[in-house]
Amino acid sequence: MSGVVAITASEANGSPEIAWGDTFFFYSPDHADPLANRQMPFATITTKDYPGFDTVSDIDRDGVFRLNIAVGREVFETLLGHPPSAHPHRSTEVDHTRRDRVLPHPVYATQGWVCVLNPGTSTANQARSLLTGAHSRAVRQRG
Repeated sequence: MSGVVAITASEANGSPEIAWGDTFFFYSPDHADPLANRQMPFATITTKDYPGFDTVSDIDRDGVFRLNIAVGREVFETLLGHPPSAHPHRSTEVDHTRRDRVLPHPVYATQGWVCVLNPGTSTANQARSLLTGAHSRAVRQRG
């Protein structure tokens, strides 16, 4: 994917300590600092729970990480059978701890984000395709 800048949060780049070790993927064709430009990522990799904010996936388990992808409203609905706006009413139906399944993001589903804990044989190809689509969306949004 062209124009991708990956930033792993750290003390050195001024990221909040809670995010250290997590990686954020941005579309930045000129490779300008997306943090300085206050860009939103099109995908992230989360390596731990965020206490008091995002713990439902139980990422603190050994060997667990979560791939998060901004797929948008239409793709979200196609994947999950309901629009992002309906997720708050359905969130109790989702086991956010399941690995290798495309799930609504536990916090950002209403913004059209999905996630996969430990993508594997069941989701690897689909996750690649969703990442490609999210990158394409970021390119279009950037103009």
